[in-house]
Amino acid sequence: IELLKQVGQVHHEIRPDIFRGGAQKYSESDLSEILKDEMRPIFVAVEDGFVQGYAFCIVEEIEGDLSLMDRKSLYIDDLCVDEQMRGRHIGTLLYEHVLEKARGMGCYHVTLNVWCLNESAMRFYEKCGLSPLKITMEKIL
Repeated sequence: IELLKQVGQVHHEIRPDIFRGGAQKYSESDLSEILKDEMRPIFVAVEDGFVQGYAFCIVEEIEGDLSLMDRKSLYIDDLCVDEQMRGRHIGTLLYEHVLEKARGMGCYHVTLNVWCLNESAMRFYEKCGLSPLKITMEKIL
């Protein structure tokens, strides 16, 4: 929950017009349900009983679509490293573990969304070898 709050705060700081301050993406009851769902694997970095980071993922499958090729992908819904543990390559280890699991599941690719103003996350993902797949654009009215 503490790490979810850290992510929420980062998002609030970059886009306070979209994200509430002090909020988190999932409640404890949401987490209980996610943990039961085998299509939503969670990978956690732990040392000495301390959660250093996590990767929440979602298995996505496209079959029989008229325009898209059939494929399975692993979507990284949320990846966070505790702010006190950043710079120790924990995020890279989590990401590499996600890639390994995705390959083992027969996934075509790993995808994620990142907010454009979250420059440190953008740099991290680019350093990991990710490139833009599509871009959501906006016009604030």
